[in-house]
Formats: sequence, structure tokens, C-alpha cells
Amino acid sequence: MAYDETTFRRPGGDDTPTDPAAYRRRVQYDDTAGTTLDQSLRAPVTTGALPAVEEERDRLGIHLGWEVVLLVAAGVIGFLLFREDSGALQRPALDTLLVTGAAIGLITLGAGLSLRAGVPNLAIGPIALAAALQYAENSDRGLPQAVVPALIIAAAGGLVVSVLVAGLHVPGWAASLAAGFGTIVYVQLRAAPVLVQGDWDPTDKAFLLFGGFALLAVLGGALGAVGPVRRFFGRQRPSADPARRRGPMAAVPVVVALVLSSLFAVGAGTLIAAQAAQTGEPIVPGTGLEWTGIGIGLALLAGTSAYGRRGGIFGTLFAVTALTLFLDYESRRELDIALFAIAASLMVAGLLVTRLVETGSPFAGGGNEEWNAAPSSGTANWSPTLPETWNSPATPPARSDRWDDGPWGNPR
Repeated sequence: MAYDETTFRRPGGDDTPTDPAAYRRRVQYDDTAGTTLDQSLRAPVTTGALPAVEEERDRLGIHLGWEVVLLVAAGVIGFLLFREDSGALQRPALDTLLVTGAAIGLITLGAGLSLRAGVPNLAIGPIALAAALQYAENSDRGLPQAVVPALIIAAAGGLVVSVLVAGLHVPGWAASLAAGFGTIVYVQLRAAPVLVQGDWDPTDKAFLLFGGFALLAVLGGALGAVGPVRRFFGRQRPSADPARRRGPMAAVPVVVALVLSSLFAVGAGTLIAAQAAQTGEPIVPGTGLEWTGIGIGLALLAGTSAYGRRGGIFGTLFAVTALTLFLDYESRRELDIALFAIAASLMVAGLLVTRLVETGSPFAGGGNEEWNAAPSSGTANWSPTLPETWNSPATPPARSDRWDDGPWGNPR
């Protein structure tokens, strides 16, 4: 039998009216004695700890299954390229292909690292273009003189952005985009394309360069598959109030991700410029945002979640290989597809992959409620025998002068 708003059942069995406030006071009194009548009136205990249930939902099997698909796709594109021109997969053309893959791979590594940390670095494309121009203008002085200043400036810029993100607790994408705009200003100070002054040929070390990228990609993915490392590095993943400060240790992954991703972008830009020198092509000033889109899109396509923390092991290697083969195939077929169009396609496909790897998480729906959602009226905290809301209490009966008059007195 359901309780009326103004009654509760006494142990004797009779329903007698009382004030709802008195009922709540009685519940609180009985709760202190260890005999709570209704736990729904107790305030829920909340702590600052992040939900632990989400941390148990990372499933490596989904990533491995998707990586098989990427491997098959790379194999199909490689077969089409070989059928178009068998010499494309033989030296010296293979060396050029490997250097291109290493450059794209470094950008993708930087994008994936920042995504895993929950602070996507949108400045990687402009940084790569700025590094290419820096190398083009100063490569005649030698490789160290052309590259080291760019590395120092990129590391300093990444450190400044990470301090801004960790100190003010603002989104990494917004802070890095501002840094990217500043880098674009530096790039567009040049009114004309710049010819590369140096003659360093990276194709001589093509296998070493691509092998280094592959090793970093696989080792980074394997390290990210370790539970404690993955959870520590992905502490910026939005699992509660996004404005909530997560402690000083949460700044470590932010600094590492933004600084390293900026350095990877410098390496990619240097390889692009050095490879352009072999064909006599100049470095054209622009925005570099197409390379940001390609890097972020490839990282997402590889299985790195747009929400952070989650990622696979071999996905980056397979995705970069597939795109490198496709770019060569597209060039030989003279399809003339714009890099921005490729970046947009990769981003859309990558977001679909994010939906795949996030299946079963709170972001997929049907799981935990949103952090700021009001509790529903049908939650289990409410007693099934009590009304969901308190109605206005009934007007109490007029008091009598007799001590035994009223509902608790002797029956008349």
C-alpha cells in the first residue's frame, strides 16, 4: 500500500495523519540510530574522483579488428599502385615513397599523441609548413643550422601552450589553434614561394627514416595499451565536468603531448622541404591547415579516439601506409585531388571510427547519465512505497485544550 502524503504507517498498522516535515525529521532521527526508514531522503555523497566504470571499458579487440581492416585496405591500394606502375614499389621510386610516408607519419604521430592526451594540437600543420620554409631558407648553412632553431622555437611554443592549457584549464584545441594562427602569420610574411637552398637528400636514408617512424608508432601504441599508462596519459579525457581541475600531475601528459607533437611537426616539415629540393619544387607559403586535417584525420582513422585516451597499436602505421600509397597512386593517375579534400574525407571517416571505438562508453548513449543531468524520477534511490514528490500538506486540524483530544488520544 502506498503512503499518503500526510500519513505514515505505524507499527500497529493504523494510518494516522502527520506533517510531512515531521516525517522527514523522524526519518533523519532514525537514520542516526541506524534504522533509516527511507534512504531517498539522504543527500547523495559525491566526491571529486572520476567515475571508475568508464576506465574498464577500453577494449583492445575493437582496435585490433579495425587494424586488420586498415591492413587489408593498404594491401589493396598497394596492389592497385603496382598494377598501375610496377616500378613505383621498386628503388629509386620506393625511396621517395618511404620518405613521403615518414613525413606524413611524423605529423600523424604528433596528432595521435595530442589526441590521446585529450589536447589535440591543431597547430601541427602550420608548424610543419613554417619548418619547411625555415629549412628552405637556411639549408645552405647545413642541416643543424637549419633545423635546430626550428626545433627550439617549436618546443618553446608547445611549452607555452601547455602551460596555458594546464594553468587555465582551457581546451587544448582552442589554445593550439591560436598558436597555429600565430605561426601562419610568420609563414605569410613571405610573398613568394621559396626555393630550397640546400642539397641534403633524405632518400639516402629512406628505410631508416620510415623504419624509425614505424618503430615509434608501434612502441607508442603498445605503451598506450598498458592500462595505468593509458589512464594517466588520458586524464584530460572528458568524463566529468570539463572545467574541473585534475591536479598538478595532469599537467605532465599535456606538456609531453604538446611539446613532442610540435617537434614531430618540425621533423615532417624538414623532410617535405628536403624532398622538394630533389625535384626543384619551391615551398609555397600558405596556412598549412590541410596538413593539420590530414594528421588529425589519419590519427582518428587509425583508431585514436577524438575524446582522448583510447587508441590501437598498429593503426597509425597501417593508416599512414595506406594514405602514402594512395597519394602516389592518385598522382600517377593524375586525379588531382586537393589536399583539403583528402583531409576532409579522412576527418569524416575518422569520426566514424571514433564512434566505433567508443561503442559501449557513456558517449555512446544508453550508458551512464551525463555529468550535469538532473536525476530522473524513476531512479532506484526513491522508495517504491513513497510518492515521488511531496504535495502541499493538508491543513492540520484545530488544536484542542484537552490533552487526550486528537488522533493520539483515547478513543471516544
